[in-house]
Amino acid sequence: MKLRHVRAVAVFGIAIFALTGARGSHGASCGGSSHSSGSGSSSSSGGSTGGSHDSDSTGGSTSSSGGTSVTGGSSSNKTERDIKIDTCKLDDAGKNLVARITVTNSGSLDQTYNITMKFRGDATSAAASAQAKVTALTVKAGASRQAEATTPYTGKGDGSEYKECVVASATKSAL
Repeated sequence: MKLRHVRAVAVFGIAIFALTGARGSHGASCGGSSHSSGSGSSSSSGGSTGGSHDSDSTGGSTSSSGGTSVTGGSSSNKTERDIKIDTCKLDDAGKNLVARITVTNSGSLDQTYNITMKFRGDATSAAASAQAKVTALTVKAGASRQAEATTPYTGKGDGSEYKECVVASATKSAL
């Protein structure tokens, strides 16, 4: 094998590692925003379900990042790595906890995603965790799509008892 081929393979390997294996945890800081206990509804751009099942559910891991998103997940959590948390906050009306996410389908098949987001407080907070779902979000192959997972805020304050939101579970199915 010629040196230029070895060099090309090395560069390709580093690029793949940087794009897939070097990712950390997945979650976002709520930045003083709020989250509610109880299950909630979701808003998402709908789509059809069906097709073969491509990846099993993933468990969420956490990271605080000052309100910005952190992509990640281990290599075994392929679906979670498709999800980026953009914001995690109490809406302007103070009635709903909202997690805005971007789902990127880098595969060659259209996919339908079902995602559960969890809002939670820190270890000293009395806030019960809250969940919101995005269901049947269809993302075309090679495309990205935004969605919001929303659940009612039942607290009485400004939502500062909730510190972060994370991907609790995620599945995808090929169309």
